[in-house]
Amino acid sequence: MTELTQQPPTELIPPTPHVEPQLTAPVDAVIDASIIIVSFNTREILRECLESVVKESAGLNIEILVVDNASKDGSPEMVERDFPQARVMRSDVNLGFGAANNVALREARGRYHVLLNSDAFFQPRALELAIRHMDATPDCGLGGGRLIGRDGEGQPSSRCFHSVTGDFIVLTGLAAMFPKSKFFGAFDRTWADVNAAAAVDWVPGAFSIIRPSVLQQIGLFDPEFFLYYEEVDLCKRVKQAGMRVWYWPDVVVVHIGGESSRQLKSLAFSARAAQVVLWRMRSTLLYFRKHHGAKVHLARWMETLLFQCVVLRNRFSSNPERKEREMHHRTLVGLMNQAWQDTKGGRISPPRPW
Repeated sequence: MTELTQQPPTELIPPTPHVEPQLTAPVDAVIDASIIIVSFNTREILRECLESVVKESAGLNIEILVVDNASKDGSPEMVERDFPQARVMRSDVNLGFGAANNVALREARGRYHVLLNSDAFFQPRALELAIRHMDATPDCGLGGGRLIGRDGEGQPSSRCFHSVTGDFIVLTGLAAMFPKSKFFGAFDRTWADVNAAAAVDWVPGAFSIIRPSVLQQIGLFDPEFFLYYEEVDLCKRVKQAGMRVWYWPDVVVVHIGGESSRQLKSLAFSARAAQVVLWRMRSTLLYFRKHHGAKVHLARWMETLLFQCVVLRNRFSSNPERKEREMHHRTLVGLMNQAWQDTKGGRISPPRPW
């Protein structure tokens, strides 16, 4: 597992006087950051996201690029009407996360590229501090901040790369049982001080700031990943290129996210929930085949075996809840088998949109 190094957080920079944001840079002016937001049927939450971008851009020259993934809720029309300083880039189909970001990344002109989910909002000085950190850390190819919910509760904000052993620990619940253990809590770094800056393996895609020169060297997001693992793959390539990925706790971003995850905790699968799980499984297989070769077989067998153990444990019970748990995990076994077939063992990505 990659050794993680921790350093004290960068000293906070004194507040700057309020200045109205310069959202359209003058001709030949340096653009500090290209803010890239991918949206899919998130009109009202996207509005809140853009409002936070405008508010936190005071004193900076930025450009805003919104990639709309074939929304049907009027999202692109809202942006064009209420945020004329933003450039809307429309896709006729849902490209997924990585490929949609690539559309804007090819057009971005900023010194840094900032990826922000449509359900994420900058907290005071987050954007300014992220840029300052990148300026002060020339060997940082990609950086992330501290993600919190609306209630202020922390979310996983820096992680270790996936491995068969690491995923097994998470899926069995051992990571949740021993969060302060450097071994069991490795994946989400639950053992680490959230207030300490650190060089890490990867940061979630809800917010990240990227050095364009790194993308010129390693390429953009791998479009084979429709959803899930695309930022893991990108961070892995950043580190393989000799650059570092940093987590900065003073760069705070509110992230609503997790709606799909909360839905999946229900034992009764909806069709939508099953689709999301299938997407995750496909990306898991694609990632392991790409970065771990034949270990993709172990990744598949490990998950399938865990699901089947739960099926056997509950198979002969007459308890309604346990019978429902049995059916739930039978569904998971079937979804993994389907994901294996769809990707031909992690070798190909199904036609987009998934």
